[in-house]
Amino acid sequence: MTKDMTKGSPLKNILSFALPMTAGSIFQQLYNMVDSIIVGQYVGVKAFSAVGLLGSVCFLVIGTAIGMCSGFSIPIAQRFGAEDYKGMRKTVFNAAGLAGAIALVLTLLTVIFARPLLRVMSTPDDLMSYAYSYIIIIFMGIPITIFYNLLCGILRALGDSRTPLKYLLISSGLNVGLDLTLIIVFKMGVAGAAVATIASQLIAGLLCLRFIIRNLAVLSFEEDEKHFDPALMKNIFALGMPMAFQFSITAVGSIILQTAVNRLGSECVAAMAAGTKIQNFIAQPMETIGVTMATFGGQNLGARKLDRIHKGTRTALMLTLGYATVITVAVFFFGDLMAQIFIKKGSEDYAVILDNIRHFLRSTCVLYPVLSVLFLFRNLLQGLGFSAVTMLAGLIELVCRFVVAFFFVGRYGFSAAVYASPVAWLSAAVVVVCLYLFEMRKADRIIKPAKNACAAAN
Repeated sequence: MTKDMTKGSPLKNILSFALPMTAGSIFQQLYNMVDSIIVGQYVGVKAFSAVGLLGSVCFLVIGTAIGMCSGFSIPIAQRFGAEDYKGMRKTVFNAAGLAGAIALVLTLLTVIFARPLLRVMSTPDDLMSYAYSYIIIIFMGIPITIFYNLLCGILRALGDSRTPLKYLLISSGLNVGLDLTLIIVFKMGVAGAAVATIASQLIAGLLCLRFIIRNLAVLSFEEDEKHFDPALMKNIFALGMPMAFQFSITAVGSIILQTAVNRLGSECVAAMAAGTKIQNFIAQPMETIGVTMATFGGQNLGARKLDRIHKGTRTALMLTLGYATVITVAVFFFGDLMAQIFIKKGSEDYAVILDNIRHFLRSTCVLYPVLSVLFLFRNLLQGLGFSAVTMLAGLIELVCRFVVAFFFVGRYGFSAAVYASPVAWLSAAVVVVCLYLFEMRKADRIIKPAKNACAAAN
């Protein structure tokens, strides 16, 4: 089922698109958290710490893949909004071929350099075997991750956020069942958690593909649409890779910061891992409103409806700031209760880790409204085709985390690491808001006179 977001109430469009996607993102985070909870409760704190320190590494590779797929969906959304269905199908075909080639290259490189990367990150010796067992399986599953995310990106570009949710719910249940079976029954440890994650994504991806083949006539290819066009692939690559690069820049900053935290010991690694997982979970509604605005902006730019983009942006801003304010209060007072699900009570250094998690959550949550603004305008700019300029925000985040990691963590310890991300959010948010205002004013000067001229001619 497709959805044209160039017509009707912007509020209704945004909510009807964002709510299913938010539910899907929350369930995705839930089954990622289930991995960590089961590992922490049944394998041990060290195994939990190992999986946790890999969060930034996974984000480097998987986030890059997701960013690339999101970028590839931008011209699809724009052609759908312009009702150029033939051009849209050609774009889908070429995007799929390009994504497949990149998936193979990424898999080869990451598998080869997995262990050297863990050493460069100063992974503690007592966590190395756990970390490698987990990350090598995740890296081998990169083609599956790209396959799933590309299909979801295509469906969302056509305005359908419900179908990915439906199949994600199925895969979430499968993931939990596999986690329990592989970790508890077959004693596979962290490797079992990685296998469960990849297998779940494969099922979700196959179900999405079956739905597209059976139900979306608009994606029924004609023979002349099924060929690779170098010029079109170059255009898709030019839109997709800046978004992938922006994700990778952010991830490199996180890896630099994680490397500094790794030197503080496994207790700090565990606290950072638990705090980050909680934060990622509660940030999903903010992030999905941003992703919604990428599709909303892309379709309406294709339809040349700038006033509608402005109206939708104001609506989305009120929604995301309202949520961020409520969740800030909730996390400040009750966030440490959530932390207890990751660390088994009575385990080694339980009190120290829990205190560090509490410090992490209370220090970062006060800037959740800023994070919501960053998500909104960064995704909107990408949907409007300005993905290259958003790399500047990513570079600023990288610099902020680099400075904290190399100049402050060694001196001030875990407290300095805690404040790195809020400083990065604030700096990047200022940049993306200014870029949005600048680019939209420029677009207003180009598009509105052209539309008036066409109206006068008619």
